[in-house]
Amino acid sequence: MKKLLCLGVVVVATCAVGTASAVYPTSGTLASAHGKVLGLVVAHNARIHATSRGYGNLRYHGGPVEHTNKTYAIYWIPSGYTTQSGYSTVINQFFTDVAADSGKTSNVYYTGTQYYDGSGNVQYSSSFGGSYTDTSPLPASGCSDSDTSVCLTDAQEQAEIEKDVSAAGWTAGPNSEFFLFTAKGIGSCISGSECAFTYYCAYHSWIGSGSSEILYANMPYADTVPSACDAGQHPNGNDADATINVTSHEHNETVTDENGNAWYDLGGYEDGDKCAWIFGTVSGPNGAEYNQTINGHHYFLQQEYSNRDRNCVSTGL
Repeated sequence: MKKLLCLGVVVVATCAVGTASAVYPTSGTLASAHGKVLGLVVAHNARIHATSRGYGNLRYHGGPVEHTNKTYAIYWIPSGYTTQSGYSTVINQFFTDVAADSGKTSNVYYTGTQYYDGSGNVQYSSSFGGSYTDTSPLPASGCSDSDTSVCLTDAQEQAEIEKDVSAAGWTAGPNSEFFLFTAKGIGSCISGSECAFTYYCAYHSWIGSGSSEILYANMPYADTVPSACDAGQHPNGNDADATINVTSHEHNETVTDENGNAWYDLGGYEDGDKCAWIFGTVSGPNGAEYNQTINGHHYFLQQEYSNRDRNCVSTGL
């Protein structure tokens, strides 16, 4: 098919776009050669490779979606590592606000309600199960990240998540999502050359299967390298604002494509991938702009893709 597309002069650009996205797939669905690592948020300094927004509307591939979801925040802050004062408080506020406005059409989370599986549509019905802070030491680096002195593999992060879910007494399952927020200066890689800040800013995945599966997201400290993972607007005046933007990306994608076999387009792009770093209409002063007011608090969140609008949107249907 690509050979046919390349026959015409007018469509040579289309072929080039397809080639670029194949070299640097932004999604991470099962079709994109990243295995179970899904929904990669492409770092700013790597976006030169990501010249495509995917191909057409999202399509359903038969897998499950989350009809309701419960979020949990894990903060891994070993001795010698820090986060800005208030970092976890602002992130917890965000999860609480998203839960408080469940069912409303006034924010980006309602967009997911058009997607479905065999049991019905996604509901904008979110709750926050709480947070847990772990100060235990890091394991020996399992990878090498050029932007940090320490680096965690996905397997090392999975081990941390499983340990903390048990320690906190939380219950896993296909409607629960666990976000692992690491401290500033902690890196991670999914392969030798695909690392936080140079390649991605966050991703989501899962451990196990069935009623005990653990849906999780790797959430590096975005302002470790602001030029890579910070959208530049901090309406809450905290580094957390940069991380919250990519948190929303992974949260929405887990709802609509938790195991990489539900909703994505012909290029393997999930709903967040198709709109990464697109924010739409904004309000507020430069440096503190926002495009979402959720439970009375302001946030600067990327838009999400809507099949009905055939576009990226900031509010409900």
